[in-house]
Amino acid sequence: MPYATLTDLIERAGETEIRQIADRDRDGTPDPAVVDAALTDADNAIDGYVFARYARPLPSIPPVLKTWAVAIARYILHRNGAPDHVAQDYKDAIASLKDVAAGRYSLPVAPDDPAPVSQTGQVMASHPDQVFTQQRLAGWR
Repeated sequence: MPYATLTDLIERAGETEIRQIADRDRDGTPDPAVVDAALTDADNAIDGYVFARYARPLPSIPPVLKTWAVAIARYILHRNGAPDHVAQDYKDAIASLKDVAAGRYSLPVAPDDPAPVSQTGQVMASHPDQVFTQQRLAGWR
C-alpha cells in the first residue's frame, strides 16, 4: 500500500503545480504512470530508512510517512529543478528518515496499535581460522 496518493500531492502542492510537473503528454491532466513512479520511488526511499530499524509489516501506517512521501515524490516530479521550498521539504524528509534509521526518532503509532518492533540486533560474522600465527611464523624470522 503506498504511503501517499495523487490526491495527497494535490492537497499539498495544488492541482496547478502537479499538473505542470506530472503532465508529460501535455493533455491537461497529471499522467498516472508518472505520478505512480514518483510515489513508488518515494515509498522505496522511505522503506530503505524505516525498515533498517523496524520489522515488517508496520502495525499501522503513521501519518508522518504520508507527509514524507509527498515531499519526496514532489521533489522527484520536479525533474528540471525544484523550487527552494520543495527542495527544503525533501531535505527535511530525508533528514527525518535518517533519524528514524539511527533510532533518534520513533515512529508514532495509533493508540490501539502495538509499538513497531525494533529490528536492531547484533552483527555476527564467521571467518576461517587464522593462517599466519606466531607459531607458524616462528621459523621465518
